[in-house]
Amino acid sequence: MTISTSTSCSSMSNHTKERVTLAKVTLENFYSNLISQHEEREMRQQKLEKVMDQEGLADEEKRIRRSQHARKETEFLRLKRTRLGLDDFESLKVIGRGAFGEVRLVQKKDTGHVYAMKILRKADMLEKEQIGHIRAERDILVEADSLWVVKMFYSFQDKMNLYLIMEFLPGGDMMTLLMKKDTLTEEATQFYIAETVLAIDSIHQLGFIHRDIKPDNLLLDSKGHVKLSDFGLCTGLKKAHRTEFYRNLNHSLPSDFTFQNMNSKRKAETWKRNRRQLAFSTVGTPDYIAPEVFMQNGYNKLCDWWSLGVIMYEMLIGYPPFCSETPQETYRKVMNWRETLTFPPEVPISEKAKDLILRFCCESENRIGASGVEEIKSNPFFEGVDYDHIRERPAAIPIEIKSIDDTSNFDEFPDSDILQPTCKFFFHPFPTLTHTVKSFVVVDSSFSSTWFFFYFFPFLLLQ
Repeated sequence: MTISTSTSCSSMSNHTKERVTLAKVTLENFYSNLISQHEEREMRQQKLEKVMDQEGLADEEKRIRRSQHARKETEFLRLKRTRLGLDDFESLKVIGRGAFGEVRLVQKKDTGHVYAMKILRKADMLEKEQIGHIRAERDILVEADSLWVVKMFYSFQDKMNLYLIMEFLPGGDMMTLLMKKDTLTEEATQFYIAETVLAIDSIHQLGFIHRDIKPDNLLLDSKGHVKLSDFGLCTGLKKAHRTEFYRNLNHSLPSDFTFQNMNSKRKAETWKRNRRQLAFSTVGTPDYIAPEVFMQNGYNKLCDWWSLGVIMYEMLIGYPPFCSETPQETYRKVMNWRETLTFPPEVPISEKAKDLILRFCCESENRIGASGVEEIKSNPFFEGVDYDHIRERPAAIPIEIKSIDDTSNFDEFPDSDILQPTCKFFFHPFPTLTHTVKSFVVVDSSFSSTWFFFYFFPFLLLQ
């Protein structure tokens, strides 16, 4: 008996249709990935041959180089077939916590390598509709082959969480450094702002806007140099870091303005006292967000330079220019920056520093960097900076590292049960999120290229 296609389709339940669609997408992606992998392998081989010809290697040297290249390709294929999970890592310590989940220092059991593991609760991501932020993070990590961006080495998931195995930077973050110091010298500020300029420009060149430049997201490596992190992923999962959270702040009742009446020393003390709590909570702070982002009328990469100006002010003065006791009051100060952006006379800074801050924190159409990053790099405040070799020089503030798993530059956090499968109700509603997936980094020193290969999250989640 023959059944028509339309009758067959109409008799299928929505669940069955979804599973059929998932199977179709999975197969299409599987074979598309196979073709892409073959093309990439051929391209790498061609690049190797080209480099060897340029170097003028003898036949025997070429044979050795080809053999080394083939072994790396084989190792990559072996790694790609390896399924990773929590059992492959030993959790050493919690080094970060927020509304999104937490960050742990972990050690890979078979190699002993130390990483930072970001643990993201799927329920929070789906509830807060942050799939777009995950795509943005994935895209940057795929494309960014840079000393200025924190590397991701692996990713996998289980029924409860997503796990990102990232490069561990033992220097901590800029927020912690600023909280240890009352202020930074102009020389130290020049160093960190110059490095951050190069870091931000590296992602701008890829066509991305960070949108959440703040001291928490400026990490320091073992030598004290800056690397950017959190490209709309972890911070994007915090309600306070989604700009719609602030849409109605202008309708809130004003505060009693006690913060404005404080002198700079008391402002700095109050800011330090509240800053860490804001960093690890869903309340957050709008201090570093450009006014055009709040206005919801469209913005571009220049919003990142505004944020950098706020950070520069904080480094030199001891607190950001718009800090207040409530996010509502901070929002109003940011939106009225022409009146509220002032410099306290009791904390003197140079005219060059003031001028650059005001060039960062101004109307977007007049903001420094509008004509390109060279406009920023050539500003008088950066006189004497050797941008080409800045990462090779000693950092402005040395970092003391005692071991590969030294966490002395991080806050202390109690352990949690985030790795325990307690929320059983979450297992069934999201069957498409249960695949184990991974990503790998292979570094080929023969032609100084880092390849990022991602098999990242379920197809329906990211396609």
